[in-house]
Amino acid sequence: MSFGSEYQKKLTSAEEAVKAVKSGDWIDYGWCCGHPVALDKALAERAKDLEDLKFRGGICLWRPAVFDIENAAEHITWNSWHMSGIERKAIAEGIAYYAPIRYSELPRYYREHIKPNDVAMFQVGPMDEHGYFNFGPNASHLAAVCEKSKVIIVEVNENMPRCLGGFEEGIHISKVDMIVEGDNPTIAEMGGGGAATAVDEAVAKLIVEEIPDGACLQLGIGGMPNAVGSLIAQSDLKDLGVHTEMYVDAFVDIAMAGKITGARKNIDRGRQVYAFGAGTKKLYEYLDNNPECMSAPVNYTNDIRSISALDNFMSINNAVDVDIFGQVNAESAGTKHISGAGGQLDFVLGAYLSKGGKSFICCSSTFKTKTGELKSRILPTLNTGSIVTDTRANIHYLVTEYGKVCLKGLSTWEKAEAVISVAHPDFRDQLIKDAEKMHIWRRSNR
Repeated sequence: MSFGSEYQKKLTSAEEAVKAVKSGDWIDYGWCCGHPVALDKALAERAKDLEDLKFRGGICLWRPAVFDIENAAEHITWNSWHMSGIERKAIAEGIAYYAPIRYSELPRYYREHIKPNDVAMFQVGPMDEHGYFNFGPNASHLAAVCEKSKVIIVEVNENMPRCLGGFEEGIHISKVDMIVEGDNPTIAEMGGGGAATAVDEAVAKLIVEEIPDGACLQLGIGGMPNAVGSLIAQSDLKDLGVHTEMYVDAFVDIAMAGKITGARKNIDRGRQVYAFGAGTKKLYEYLDNNPECMSAPVNYTNDIRSISALDNFMSINNAVDVDIFGQVNAESAGTKHISGAGGQLDFVLGAYLSKGGKSFICCSSTFKTKTGELKSRILPTLNTGSIVTDTRANIHYLVTEYGKVCLKGLSTWEKAEAVISVAHPDFRDQLIKDAEKMHIWRRSNR
């Protein structure tokens, strides 16, 4: 049978396809901008007559239709591998829960540990002449999802960028059970936050001066990593490489400025490697059919063995808050969930193992509450319920607008002194008093 004939045989409507879902099923929606649209709407119509539907997904860029069925909590449970703002709000509705992970391990969770999916449904690009549907900028863990799903339904979107890779970046029609041709919506965008602030730029400057020519970059999402990217694009740096979990707009800017060649990478030379991408239209257009960009599964991109194999690896990530023991929280505000662990720890560990590598945890020294009160992000101890994303033994460089400090190899009093030195001046004296009470401070010149 030709691929064209097989395609027509498997082609069906969204309404027919979702009949495969029954009460009690585990349903996988894939990842990020690959979440289904037409299938989701059709399943929302069906879900109101079903019970105990358990979904897996992550980084929702729009609110799934299944969230809005009447009495949704009685019918569905959304389990997120990494939460966006949309999913955070759904926690309070009683329909969403976070699944704590070390992101590099996610494909193995599917293959060895978690309950297999009854049905997987997600958006893909159009089938190519060899019978493959491309995952778009969402390779991440989707090959493992497909391996461990009883029924696979793909929703074809002609606007999905075709993201080249080399392995696990798509699925063959022979492994697909049903094909639905969606309404071809525009691929959902994720902004990089607002314009860089003076604090963002101050932090970026401190980091960029540490980056050598030929370095390999990993950037997280948010204002500070984007500010770093903008500064790199304007710098004299050359022959930079990319090996990252998430491909963000800043990489496009750096590449278009001629700073990225990947010529000095020890592995995947000349390729910009990433597990998934989310950003604006310019990002999707840049990734589309670009042989310089390599879409790969997250157990490759985030494996500390891959990261550490790259000399001069520079990892740049955000934090919610940090305590004077050196513990980093990048996931919650107390017990209030914000996002997830993602691959931060993977890159903190891998970058430090890299020859010449450095990892930077960056944050503003303070933030303002809704009432305008100034609060420190540097705390005596993390707030009750806050998650330790990186332990006190892991952090390499901590950077705020007041400076950067290396925390490796320091005793508790040295570490407390270093962390307090980059706190906002208004909070330093109280932090010293707190450190004294906890017996991690000695008389010094501060």
